[in-house]
Amino acid sequence: MDFKPSRDEQVRRPPLPVKIVIAGGFGVGKTTAVAQISDTPVLTTEAPITEVAAEIDRTGQVPDKTTTTVALDFGTVAIDDEVKLYLFGTPGQDRFGFMWQDLTEGALGALVIVDTRRLDDCYPAVDYFERAGLPFLVALNLFDGRLTHSLEDVRWALALNEDTPMVTFDARDRISVRDTLVALLSRSFAVASSATPQ
Repeated sequence: MDFKPSRDEQVRRPPLPVKIVIAGGFGVGKTTAVAQISDTPVLTTEAPITEVAAEIDRTGQVPDKTTTTVALDFGTVAIDDEVKLYLFGTPGQDRFGFMWQDLTEGALGALVIVDTRRLDDCYPAVDYFERAGLPFLVALNLFDGRLTHSLEDVRWALALNEDTPMVTFDARDRISVRDTLVALLSRSFAVASSATPQ
């Protein structure tokens, strides 16, 4: 007689690990987003901003920022019983750009965070993921609850094609970050499925 375990007795499979990169310019909210959503203590490499670094990194538009990521931020979040995200936040300064290739290795997708008050800081991240061919979603962080420019204007300014999703979100709000990551995950799975030979 064959024994078939009941549903309750079946061994639960571990969730699928999915690597996601969170990128963007200096001070756009990457560390905040990872800290808000992570189920585990966040590994962060925040360091105080020195006077020399403040001049190099153009901190004038974010005068309240006193620390900066010098390597990466890392956190995890279980989306459900089947998927667990491993979040890798990039440093935002140009001088740490050499780390991006290592941080994006094996990633399924990327979340590019944009501060619409400082669009110039967003171009390197958008350009990087377009060249890399990695699916990405552009998330406009609502600083002070306001959007400085419309979605259409930002799409035009960043020269994004219509296939690149754009959303607004608040990096300080866990639910908002979660919804944005779910949208990115949906986009990334769709791109991966369409690239898989049938």
